[in-house]
Amino acid sequence: MIAHNLGFPRIGANRELKFALERYWRGEIGRDELESLGRELRERHWRLQRDAGLDLVPVGDFSFYDQVLDHSALFGVVPERFGWQGGEIDLDLYFRMARGRAPSGEPAAACEMTKWFDTNYHYLVPELKAGQQFRLGSGRLFEQVEEAKVLGIPFKPVLIGPLTWLWIAKEKGEPFDRLALLDGLLEVYGEVLEHLAGQGAEWVQLDEPALVQELPAAWKQAFESAYNRLQSAPVKILLTTYFGALEENLSLAARLPTAGLHVDLVRGAGQLPAVLDQLPPYKVLSLGVVDGRNVWRTDLDAVLETLTVAAERIGRERLWVAPSCSLLHVPVDLELERELDGELRGWLAFATQKLHEVDLLKRALEQGPQAVEDELARSRRAAESRRNSKRIHRPEVAERLAAVTEEMLHRRSPYAGRRPLQRARLELPLFPTTTIGSFPQTAEIRKARRDYKAGDLSREAYVERMREEIAQVVKKQEEYGLDMLVHGEPERNDMVEYFGEQLEGFAFTRFGWVQSYGSRCVKPPIIYGDVSRPAPMTVEWITWAQSLTDKPVKGMLTGPVTLLNWSFVRDDQPRARTCEQIALALREEVLDLERAGTAIIQIDEAALREGLPLRKRDWQHYLDWS
Repeated sequence: MIAHNLGFPRIGANRELKFALERYWRGEIGRDELESLGRELRERHWRLQRDAGLDLVPVGDFSFYDQVLDHSALFGVVPERFGWQGGEIDLDLYFRMARGRAPSGEPAAACEMTKWFDTNYHYLVPELKAGQQFRLGSGRLFEQVEEAKVLGIPFKPVLIGPLTWLWIAKEKGEPFDRLALLDGLLEVYGEVLEHLAGQGAEWVQLDEPALVQELPAAWKQAFESAYNRLQSAPVKILLTTYFGALEENLSLAARLPTAGLHVDLVRGAGQLPAVLDQLPPYKVLSLGVVDGRNVWRTDLDAVLETLTVAAERIGRERLWVAPSCSLLHVPVDLELERELDGELRGWLAFATQKLHEVDLLKRALEQGPQAVEDELARSRRAAESRRNSKRIHRPEVAERLAAVTEEMLHRRSPYAGRRPLQRARLELPLFPTTTIGSFPQTAEIRKARRDYKAGDLSREAYVERMREEIAQVVKKQEEYGLDMLVHGEPERNDMVEYFGEQLEGFAFTRFGWVQSYGSRCVKPPIIYGDVSRPAPMTVEWITWAQSLTDKPVKGMLTGPVTLLNWSFVRDDQPRARTCEQIALALREEVLDLERAGTAIIQIDEAALREGLPLRKRDWQHYLDWS
């Protein structure tokens, strides 16, 4: 039995990569220092994974910006505007593709960026043209393999699979069929796999998350032809799927000529029986049983039951255990969170802790549960505590939800009836002007907030400082001649965190950073329990702004779906129910704003689309509840 990982966070426990990148871009450090920091992080993370008991450690998951861009560089796919003349793609050319500029080289429009499937990570979209030529453009993957070998790391190179890389790419210029480029792309994949075999790689992980989406027939056929061609490579291929169940693509994935198959049993819960029925007898099966996208401890007893069923069907020698996907999507180490209370910390697991869960599951299956009884007992106590905690399950929230009536789900009058009343009250022109909401957060605003949180600035002084800022913003908008004003949101540190800090059921970490893209890191809230609003959150600021002008000032709220989708969400009830709780709390805020005289309320749902399921046939259910 093999314990392995699919990928590890690259930013460092203290965001070392972020700060080094930004110093390099500002010209404060040189390339050698940045490269040295990259080697240091890789070594630290590889040793951490090996020492946690993993039999195979991913290599190639580290990136200075984005793993998809790394592959574009590997395949020599550089848009013409960057002026690449061949040879090794250096860091500054790479950064110009990512950001449009770098310490050297001519600036150019950066490559497009978009979401990596349904996660909150962003990738740089490969730009392809008709007749695109592929050639090795970067040796970084091979260099990292050599680093791992020198350190004695049991390495497993990781690549995005050829079909997924093509699937997420875009055509530039005249439209064409991207599959027409597959043969040329496979030539380079063949070279890469040959080179990795020469470096001593036995297994190579090829990530094909496109297989959990709806694929046209031509793309399914392309999977078969591509992997039939790659089977001649002198390495064992682990076909790796994640972010959902294979469903209609299961038979395709199972019959592809690869040595192993990885499936996600967290987001694809329930698919194991069908997978076991269709798995050929020569393949190993990697089961992603530790959640790679959320921060909760694994229910080890439940997972052991699942693994035992699989082991009885195919034998332990063909069974691998792993996280569901790369751990890129969770924070690095829970041990840093000393300010979280003990009970809440006991329910959580970050990337480092998830490695130990993977190893523990392997040992329990190989040596028997009695060999890890102490760890299993701790897991049971944590699960029991979470199930019964009054912090999580609050009867008053359930009662308020149960009291929601059909009438509350609809406006009291149709738009046609509201419109003339609104126009008469607001006296706005036919095409009123306004802004979306927030004004720039100046250094002075940030300092006032830091001083207030640190206790160096009194509540009264902080409120006065924010009121001064609001007054300036209102005055500027009046000078500009805008019709509907905003208060500028100087008091808000973040459109999600500001509200989460004032809602029951949310918790915040100090070091729970995850990479969004490049050097951009975010610290999502943790929704651990039933959500409610203890007190008004925005009324004080909006009413102050309104007192300064005769023009209407908009109330500004972040919507419930965005608060949900940009958080780590509890996994013990449906996401829809958690969203309903948040919506009910925000409804109370809306009513308070109305009672305070606010005539216009803007509710921002920046992340509404981000929650769409990967398969279009599942969209309507999500849209119905959201």
